[in-house]
Amino acid sequence: MSTLPDHGRELVPRPEHTPEALRAALAVVAPGRLAEMQATKDEAFAKAVEWQSLSPVQSWVLRWARDIEIARRPELAARFERAQSRLEDEDPSVGEEALRELSAVLDQAMRAVRG
Repeated sequence: MSTLPDHGRELVPRPEHTPEALRAALAVVAPGRLAEMQATKDEAFAKAVEWQSLSPVQSWVLRWARDIEIARRPELAARFERAQSRLEDEDPSVGEEALRELSAVLDQAMRAVRG
């Protein structure tokens, strides 16, 4: 476990951008999502073959690196869950603010994994 001044406590170190490293990290921070990860991996690899392009695989890696980044950082995960829970609030302004917060969390996580 490492401590970073601007990120706080992390459940696991940021994994390498390989399927094996991402899977190992997900097994710790969100094991309930392993089947989803495998299914989306299978889809990405099938599209890569069909399209003769690595872009589906690259997108898969970035998507899971981002999701793991959120899950491995409790404060970021809490912000994400809070925003998700408020998306369908009866008050449209609450939903709009939740959408802005959700977008901010996703952007922050993506910036972190892209370096």
